[in-house]
Amino acid sequence: MLEISTDKVVQVIFLAREGDAGARELNDFIDGLNDDEKAHLTAIAWVGRGAFEPEDFDTAVQTALDEATVPTAVYLSGMPHLAENLEAGLDALGIDVAREEEDFL
Repeated sequence: MLEISTDKVVQVIFLAREGDAGARELNDFIDGLNDDEKAHLTAIAWVGRGAFEPEDFDTAVQTALDEATVPTAVYLSGMPHLAENLEAGLDALGIDVAREEEDFL
């Protein structure tokens, strides 16, 4: 079960799409998440880029918690294709990304 609301993940997706224009707001938003939310956000991105399978999501979360060596905002904002990875991760986890994005708007 996700320990971060899909609304927050969608917010990160939209901010990541803004590129340099949204970089500060993206970092501030991620910095404002609690540790569990940060780990789940990271795990969603990892599933989306294929580093973990959806059925290994809990392992991805634990890995994110155990191996966090830099601030999550720094790590994720430096990830190429962050928005796409998060979308793919949500989709792989069975969450209808299009509906969530539509509801967000």
